[in-house]
Amino acid sequence: MVKLEKIDGNKVALEIEVGEEAVAGALDQAYRRVVKKVSVPGFRKGKVPRFVLEQRFGPEILYEDALDILIPKAYEDAVKETGISPIDNPEIDLVQMEKGKPLIFTAKVEVKPEVKLGKYKGLSATKKIREITDDEVERNLLQLQLQHARLNVVDDDDLKLGDIAVIDFTGYRDGKPFAGGSAEGYSLEIGSNTFIPGFEVQLVGMKPGEEKEIEVTFPENYHQKDLAGEKATFKVKLNEIKRKEYPEINDDFAREISEFDTLAELKEDILNKLKEQEESRAEAELKNKLIEMAAADSEVDLPEVLVERELDAMIQEMEQFLHIQGMTMEKFLEYSKKSMEDLRQDRKEEAQSRVKAGLVLDAIIEKEGISATGEELDEHLKTIADRYKQDVQKVKDLLAARGELDAFNREIKYRKAIDFLVEQSDIVTEIVKKEKEPEADNAIAEQANNGKEPEVDSEEEVITDNGKEPEEKK
Repeated sequence: MVKLEKIDGNKVALEIEVGEEAVAGALDQAYRRVVKKVSVPGFRKGKVPRFVLEQRFGPEILYEDALDILIPKAYEDAVKETGISPIDNPEIDLVQMEKGKPLIFTAKVEVKPEVKLGKYKGLSATKKIREITDDEVERNLLQLQLQHARLNVVDDDDLKLGDIAVIDFTGYRDGKPFAGGSAEGYSLEIGSNTFIPGFEVQLVGMKPGEEKEIEVTFPENYHQKDLAGEKATFKVKLNEIKRKEYPEINDDFAREISEFDTLAELKEDILNKLKEQEESRAEAELKNKLIEMAAADSEVDLPEVLVERELDAMIQEMEQFLHIQGMTMEKFLEYSKKSMEDLRQDRKEEAQSRVKAGLVLDAIIEKEGISATGEELDEHLKTIADRYKQDVQKVKDLLAARGELDAFNREIKYRKAIDFLVEQSDIVTEIVKKEKEPEADNAIAEQANNGKEPEVDSEEEVITDNGKEPEEKK
């Protein structure tokens, strides 16, 4: 028997009663567990009769195990019977547990809030598709050109910006080498700014075999605290110069890097792919806009537990992204001069928007009777199985064992609900023309003109980077 009472906010209290027969059965199971753990003089372990056990220790010795057996199932049955949707773990309070009597307990739990849907059909929105220009196709070609550059060893010239310098170096502070400050045969692209500020530009003008001492100052926020803000001297030997040679963009280039025979065909393929990408971006933007509009016109009391859970997920996503970038969350917080609490506060509004959008979509799914069919789930799982080259049934069995199939069903229903919003809305498609760009004067454009890396005045770069006059070339 279950009694439901609404209390403050989105919380409800369930008073759950479990019959005497079920309690007796649970006490029997509890006895079989407990008797294996206790010792009573005159009896072998595990062979103590139940009445002896209860006389010696009291019937309460069985209650904890019996409650562990009874409460989870009774609570689960009560949730199904009342039709509530808990969003947090219940707070359990025992009311009655005695031999020969029903078990009575209460479960206070926060449930999914009621959503008062506003307008979600007949929404008006504009799908803005950005025009793909010839300039973008050319930029993509130039990127392909950069990716397929060849490295040639240069013996008869000095080191320039854009070259790869193969160097040996040792760093000294107060005349002594410091840990992590030396390497041999290190390949460094000059101008990549991967080393300490001022290091790379001081190598410009060196010739293969030349040795040089350079002075640098570590940044104040350098990760190695004992070097932060400190001056250091590096002894550098230039072993080899490698210079990029860029292929000419023509039919031969198209045949070399693609399945196409002509440059025109390659350009057409690039154009089509850019248009597909833009269509996908515009469609995603439109869907997000419709969800925001439906959510803005709906009313719901956001449970803090869902907002905090969403924040946890967002922080985890951010940590994974930082890890891919080679940074830890601790370093990010240090560089941004923020605490974790500051970060969570900064992201809270976004978390609230996400939670509200999810609850509104849930309400639309329920109202419109949107469901996920077995065929749709199988198709979704097949995509995952194909990606990892696994058998579909094995993937399905694994997800079922982990209890994750419900999440995939939910994802399918969300997609169908969003598609429903689009179908029910008044959508106007607008092609957004891009303003004509000024004549390109960057390095990539110059490479397009001559198929080579652009020449850069190395002395001007030295002045720009460290504000000092360049050293004389040897």
